[in-house]
Amino acid sequence: MPIYFYWGEDEFSLQQAVNGLRDRFLDPNWMSFNYTQIPPTQSDAVIQGLNQAMTPPFGMGSRLVWLVDTTVCQNCSDDLLAELKRTLPAIPETSVLLLTSRNKPDGRLKSTKLFQEHAEVQEFALIPPWKTDLLLQQVRQAAQNLGVKLTPSAVEAIVESVGNDTRLLYNELEKLKLYAGENSPPIGERIVADLVKVNTQNSLKLAEAIRQGDTNKTLILIGQLISRNEPVLKIVATLIGQFRTWLWVKLMLERGENSEQQIAQAAEISNPKRVFILKREVMQISTQQLIAALPVLLELEVSLKQGAEQITTLQTKAIALCQIFSSSNS
Repeated sequence: MPIYFYWGEDEFSLQQAVNGLRDRFLDPNWMSFNYTQIPPTQSDAVIQGLNQAMTPPFGMGSRLVWLVDTTVCQNCSDDLLAELKRTLPAIPETSVLLLTSRNKPDGRLKSTKLFQEHAEVQEFALIPPWKTDLLLQQVRQAAQNLGVKLTPSAVEAIVESVGNDTRLLYNELEKLKLYAGENSPPIGERIVADLVKVNTQNSLKLAEAIRQGDTNKTLILIGQLISRNEPVLKIVATLIGQFRTWLWVKLMLERGENSEQQIAQAAEISNPKRVFILKREVMQISTQQLIAALPVLLELEVSLKQGAEQITTLQTKAIALCQIFSSSNS
């Protein structure tokens, strides 16, 4: 299939996939003639891309045309849609048309349905920070791809350090690979602690600080997250997910349910082993506190989506959340 549509927020993984297409289809000796990258700033970018894709390649290999950050699946005129309908089925096998976007294609648009019919559509989503089992799987897969041998405790230590930052993950694994050299035993947790950059300013640690009612630590973590350009709505989404999970676990325990498998199923926790840790985390807080926290978090999300000043709003609501939990830790 000569048409690919890649979308999602994991820019590093998406770029790796783009590089894979480039290596697969382009002859390096003819790349300057057959590789076209069209930015979204050009008003007729899609038309240019279609015209280029219909042009036979020079010399050896295929032609690759990349429409960067396209909005064709968010907004598409009737004229452009007609051109897409005419051209997409006719793109020759000697050309590859690649479209990328950070935004999810709007499934209601005819242009989106057209690409779903004629293109290979792939999502590159960041794993939510609270889905530890998927992050562990990602580290294992990345280590296997790079030929880095890790002990189970080292895998967990890397997840704790880098979170869902795919670019940082590969950078740190490359560092460990260089350190270990050839034919070395699996790298352990102690080496990871010495060499891997600790990315402690993640949203789950913020949730933990709020749960402990620690206002000072909460505000410090917010400042660190903002300094790393972490999107505020993404921070809030992580907080909501974590507090909902804590509430589910607490409710199940109060019902007398002690099976980690049953709790995991009810709370939609894919790794039942994580329930043991969650049970300890909710031991010193009440159901009423968790129930009181969710409206504050939802108010925070609504305010941000309505255009409220992000940092001040997040700080104010975080302080209110800490006050809810401070009584259980005083």
